[in-house]
Amino acid sequence: MLTTLRIKNLALVNDLTLELRPGCNVVTGETGAGKSILIGALNLVLGERADRALIRSGEETCAVEAVFDVARLRAPLETFLAESGVEPCDDSQLVLKRTFTPAGANRQFVNGSPTTLNTLASLGEWLVDMHGPHDHQSLLHPAKQLLILDAFGRLEKERAVFSEVVRRRAAIESEKSALVVDEKTYARQLDLLRFQVQEISAARLQPDEEKSVGEEYNRASNAAKLLQLSQSALAALSEDEDSLLAQAGLMGRTLQELERVDSRASKLVELHSQAAGAWRELQTELSRYAERVDVDPARLAELEARLDLIHSLKRKYGATLAAVIEFGAEAARQLQSLECRDAELARLHAEMQKLDAEILRTGAKLSDARRKVAPQLAKAVGRQLEDLGFRQSQFDVAISGPGPSRCAAPTATGFDEIEFQFAPNPGEPAKPLRAIASSGEMARVMLALKTVLAAEDEVPVLIFDEVDANIGGETAKAVGDKMKQIAAKRQVLCITHLPQVAASADAHYRVTKQVRNGRTISEIRLLGKGERVAELARMLGGQSDTARRHAEALLK
Repeated sequence: MLTTLRIKNLALVNDLTLELRPGCNVVTGETGAGKSILIGALNLVLGERADRALIRSGEETCAVEAVFDVARLRAPLETFLAESGVEPCDDSQLVLKRTFTPAGANRQFVNGSPTTLNTLASLGEWLVDMHGPHDHQSLLHPAKQLLILDAFGRLEKERAVFSEVVRRRAAIESEKSALVVDEKTYARQLDLLRFQVQEISAARLQPDEEKSVGEEYNRASNAAKLLQLSQSALAALSEDEDSLLAQAGLMGRTLQELERVDSRASKLVELHSQAAGAWRELQTELSRYAERVDVDPARLAELEARLDLIHSLKRKYGATLAAVIEFGAEAARQLQSLECRDAELARLHAEMQKLDAEILRTGAKLSDARRKVAPQLAKAVGRQLEDLGFRQSQFDVAISGPGPSRCAAPTATGFDEIEFQFAPNPGEPAKPLRAIASSGEMARVMLALKTVLAAEDEVPVLIFDEVDANIGGETAKAVGDKMKQIAAKRQVLCITHLPQVAASADAHYRVTKQVRNGRTISEIRLLGKGERVAELARMLGGQSDTARRHAEALLK
């Protein structure tokens, strides 16, 4: 559930903190007071694109923070957070934060870790199901209706199995299409693949050889200079008349004379002996190094040719030698497939026949399940619609489509086409929802479906933003009862102008506008029982005794 929503410097909001309760939470207030800012803030923290014009005038940054209690969330949240590189939840508290500035700086955080808008959006799909005044229009789309039917029947597993078989068939068909080409194209592909495979295999590449060849080439190309430098160092150390070792011998004799005169100079003689030993060791190593330096033009040319080949292959086939080797392996697989085209086509054809049979089997199973579930969904929605004022209405789920027997090009969702049909008035035939003009009727159909699906849906927070427009009276009371019924299983946040809906809430919040220091700000606070009576009376038309009695009756 959503426990806390904090908004800072967004539109008319200066600094607002909303602490929400379990169950049904309603938000009311005069038109323009700022109720829609709450929805806008939630959209922002759940990954929607930011409109910087909403930043409060004169402020440098805008921030929205939402805290969710995810103890009962069924989604694989811990795995997702770990894969996204963010901190895990502390005490089942998921903290989302979004900040942005007029200059364009946009930052988002999950549990204090920087993240991306896509991560916020993905979390939002698990956490919040939001419905605005026009969102019920999504019910007009057959794809959405099919999702609703499958969710009601808990058919997601069967649908996923069918989708996977269709995906595998499409992959096999793609492989087959690549083999079915005209003879000229076939010959060109063979020639190209043979050349590529031969060129890469002839090179006998090793994944890490570029570094070792490069180092050896660098030494070989500088061999003359290396030999000259080592010989110069050797001459300076031991071969010249005034070489270092010659001077060291002279110094040693001088120090020995010094020691004979003064025994305290023995330490100096010892140090000289150690230094002279190090110089002689250096002389030995320099001699060995000079002997190993090989000025070999033929080897240099060989190394240069190898590097040229490596660079050429990388330009053609990949950024690294490992990529070139992998390219060669894949080209070899494709070549083998083309060279055995007839046998490969036969194998793919047999595989497609198996998958077609599997598609028929799993598709028929999915269709049968849907046809069993459809009347149950229609009956359940019909009962809810009766409570919402449609005493003699008819709601149907029509299933049509080519069926498993005509498996030409099945989609990932199955063979079926779904059409929700509704007859709000007795004596009239049921028509597709898209043929219904009344937004009030559509809103109630959507609410009926949400009530039916509340037990199946795993998203813990459901938000209604003035979806109860164009209804009133007894129907409005029924809408409030339905929202409370949904809130028994999920947390509900409802923004409404209807007192009948507001009266059904477990917690009632009021948004108001205030002017302070010459600036307009929006504020929100939880109402007590007496304050709820006054707010409901206002929504009923005033603070008369009649309105207050009516408000008290609604609360009872």
